[in-house]
Amino acid sequence: MSPRRAIAVVAVAALASLLAVNVAHADDGPAISTPGSPTVVVNEPHQLTLTWTPSAWIDGQGTGQPINYEVQVPLGPNTYRWLGTTLDTTITLTDLAPGTTYRIAVAARALGGYSDTSAATTVRTASGRATVSYLNLDWSPTNNQIQYLLRVTNTGTGPLDLSTVQVRYHLRFEGGNTSLVPNCDWAALGCDRIRQTVQFFVPPGGPPSAMSTPAPPYPPPGTAVPGWVELTFTGGTLAPGQSTGPIQLRHHRHSWSTIDERDDPSWLAATGQWTENGRITLDVDGVREFGDTNT
Repeated sequence: MSPRRAIAVVAVAALASLLAVNVAHADDGPAISTPGSPTVVVNEPHQLTLTWTPSAWIDGQGTGQPINYEVQVPLGPNTYRWLGTTLDTTITLTDLAPGTTYRIAVAARALGGYSDTSAATTVRTASGRATVSYLNLDWSPTNNQIQYLLRVTNTGTGPLDLSTVQVRYHLRFEGGNTSLVPNCDWAALGCDRIRQTVQFFVPPGGPPSAMSTPAPPYPPPGTAVPGWVELTFTGGTLAPGQSTGPIQLRHHRHSWSTIDERDDPSWLAATGQWTENGRITLDVDGVREFGDTNT
């Protein structure tokens, strides 16, 4: 056999072997049974304790190999937020936001095998010291203004000092246009007791620090820039169960150009009803008491 023909035969054999491996991988399925949907054992403002029925190796494929459980928040196809991992069938998740709804699922992983992800359990964590309610006033999410009502309620057991409260409405500045003018049109407690700050965060490749608008330099055109409108209070105290009453806010660009709200994390389609929007965050003394934009 000539050297060239030998090389060609080896190449064809290697290609056939690679195709065979790929076909085998395509036929692979879960080697571990799907764990049960998580059940809530303890629900507290900042943590959840969950349990689920265990997985097992299918047809004894990996008997003896330990099974690890990944607890996650499904966000989309093949996309999730990781919350924790354990070799047990019980876990306590900490650093969760109070009064916030989470969809939580479990998947099993091991050396040489995996499972499908369990059905998700929807759970709302117990309320913390305060919640924020939201009412979208703008039925068109693609006009030149953002308009909504907010209301902060003391859900704790003691007085709430409003000067320690920070409420953040999270949005994305599409097209790299970080121009935004915040307005308070009306508030039950008075707009003079409310302060608003617009904050954006330059993506990788731009200046490294976060800056308040309208200070340049701006991010590159076309870049979607995350940020928020932060609401704080000059003072005041809420008794347990008391709220601030409605706060009517309106934001627009300096040029009054179109704003697309649909990709803003805190935006919900208008329904004409108040809702506890868990994608608006509220902190008290720097501690998250409501809302999680990663749910």
